[in-house]
Amino acid sequence: MERHAMAMKVNSGKMNEYRRNLGEIWNNLTDFLDRNNIRNFSIWNAEDLIFIYCESDDGLKLSEIETEAVKEMAGKFDGTFTWISTPGENMRLMYEDFGIVRENKELIRHRMFMTKLKPGCEEEYKARHDVLAAQRGGVPDPGPDSNFSIWSAGGYIFGYDEIDTTMEVEETPEAREETIAWETRQLGIMDWITNDVDWMTGEHHAASIRLAWHQGN
Repeated sequence: MERHAMAMKVNSGKMNEYRRNLGEIWNNLTDFLDRNNIRNFSIWNAEDLIFIYCESDDGLKLSEIETEAVKEMAGKFDGTFTWISTPGENMRLMYEDFGIVRENKELIRHRMFMTKLKPGCEEEYKARHDVLAAQRGGVPDPGPDSNFSIWSAGGYIFGYDEIDTTMEVEETPEAREETIAWETRQLGIMDWITNDVDWMTGEHHAASIRLAWHQGN
């Protein structure tokens, strides 16, 4: 399975138009996704940022007809947004903890977060997460988190996570202290856009909102 991610910034005053255009093309878009076996497609929003995540079979190549279909749908959004990631290319994968991916999403809580890296901190962010990956030693995480990936483009960080609600337990005081220590350290190299650690900092940020989701075939 291949994972794909892209990001954009909605132009000033264009959010209503973006949402309206999304509604107008949605049936065509989901038909396109199903024809090409693109699954778990979701669109997320916080402030003026849009993050799109989806999955496909390995080595997916679009035909000329399907490429034209993409161009036609994208044309509906002309003037509404500016790309953060490079069109047609994945963002940089900063971290992954795919674990045991649940095919059935009915008992999955989807989480998505956004942050802005401080200047010159991209490699430090990557290095810190490489340490986390090394600590797992190649052993799949049994959960509750699964299908967890973090992406970067244009100085932004976008994280996508699927959490098995049947495995969630209350955080212990010891685990909470570890979380606080990690997040405090991370605040030295990035600023939060979404409200994921407002409980710790007392600040107020936007919640990540899932604008659309299509499970697919």
